[in-house]
Amino acid sequence: MPMSMRASALTALTVAALAAGTVLTAPAAGAAPKAATPTFLSASQLPPHPTSAWTAGPVTEGFPEALGLCVSTEGVLDYDYRHREFRTDLDTNAVQLTVVTGTAAQAKALAKHYDDLIRTCADRIEKNSADVEADGRDYGTLPVEEGARVRGLHTETSWGANDIALLSVGRDGRTVTVVQWGQMGDFGNAPVAAFKTTTSTAVNKLY
Repeated sequence: MPMSMRASALTALTVAALAAGTVLTAPAAGAAPKAATPTFLSASQLPPHPTSAWTAGPVTEGFPEALGLCVSTEGVLDYDYRHREFRTDLDTNAVQLTVVTGTAAQAKALAKHYDDLIRTCADRIEKNSADVEADGRDYGTLPVEEGARVRGLHTETSWGANDIALLSVGRDGRTVTVVQWGQMGDFGNAPVAAFKTTTSTAVNKLY
C-alpha cells in the first residue's frame, strides 16, 4: 500500500479515536505549576532495529500528534506537555511524551487514565472504523519508580495495511511518561522484551 494512503488511513483512525476518547474529569484549577524538566530517551535506548539506526528529533513543547490514535488530552488539565519523536530509515517510528502534573495524586490518576485509553483503544478503533480490525494485548507491569505498564496494539485494514504498536505508561512522582513504538507487521514482529527495557529506561531517566 502506498505510504500516502497509509498516512491518510492513520489520520482517519486518529480523528475517530480522539472523537471517542474517554474523559478524565479535571478539577477547576488552572495549569499545573512548573517542575524540574524531565529527561528524555536517546536514540540508542530504543529497541534496536536490525538494519537501520534510530534518529532522535528535538524535544518539543506540546502533545504529539503521533499518539492521537489511542491517547488524547481531552478532559485533562493544561499540564506541561513535552515530547520527542524518533525514526529509522525504514517504516519504524517511536515517540515519547512527558507530562508534569501538580501533585503525585494527579500523576497517578493521569497514568491510570492514559493506560485505560490504551487498554480500550482496539475496541474504540473497531467501533469507529468499520474497515479496521484491531486487537490489544497486555504485556504486564514493570517495577520501575512508581510503576509502568506495557501494552500492544495490532491493526489491520480491509485494504491490507498491517501495523503493530507497543505502548507504555510509567510514572515517577508527579511526572507521567508515555512511550510508543510502531512499524508494519503483527504481534510476531513486536520487540516486547526490548521495549520493556526502553520503558524502564524512560521512567528511570525522567529525573
